[in-house]
Amino acid sequence: MKLDILAFGAHPDDVELGCGATIAKEISLGKKVGIVDLTRGELGTRGSAEIRDMEATKAAEILGVSVRENLNFRDGFFLNDETHQLEIIKMIRKYQPEIVLCNAIDDRHIDHGKGSKLVSDACFLSGLRRIETSLDGINQTEWRPKLVYHYIQWKNIEPDFVVDISEFMQTKLDAVMAYSSQFYDPNSKEPVSPIATKNFTESVEYRAKDLGRLVFADYAEGFTVERYLAVNSLADLK
Repeated sequence: MKLDILAFGAHPDDVELGCGATIAKEISLGKKVGIVDLTRGELGTRGSAEIRDMEATKAAEILGVSVRENLNFRDGFFLNDETHQLEIIKMIRKYQPEIVLCNAIDDRHIDHGKGSKLVSDACFLSGLRRIETSLDGINQTEWRPKLVYHYIQWKNIEPDFVVDISEFMQTKLDAVMAYSSQFYDPNSKEPVSPIATKNFTESVEYRAKDLGRLVFADYAEGFTVERYLAVNSLADLK
């Protein structure tokens, strides 16, 4: 299955938090979108890998993505090395996306920056024909995405561009809250983590509202780029 957009996240819920509404919007425009999670988030303070598997499935259904896969890398300990790069390359060649979305280039959680560089490097390597890969016994053809964008996560990194997500903010919130084990619950008996606070839950909306304010929209999601953005006309800029 060829996809238009493939979104990678170091952990289940990274994609939803970083670019869930953008994905929902692109799907509404007829694009085929998939998600690949690098780990199962097994080191998370709350819940379990098994619970998070179920939550990821539910969130994918809410967003309407065509496919979701998990590479089962070790949470906290995966590396940007040949072994892990080849697994990412297999996913890129399998789905042949035009656009790849991935983790923030710098963030509080060490897996986010690692995952960002890992996916970015694999996107380049995937276009080299002398790197041979196979999936399910079938040799794969080289493929390099045209664009790689990094969504914003914990840190308030200044975006290079934003997407108006005003009509899809509720879809994003529904997908995020599908991970009920991870976020604020006043009745939970589990330890409190930085993302399990009321402030963090509220920040999902107020950050999007603030980015939207800056471009005269109700809500927006921000991204950083790896190369200059190009437009055909000044009128393409809003």
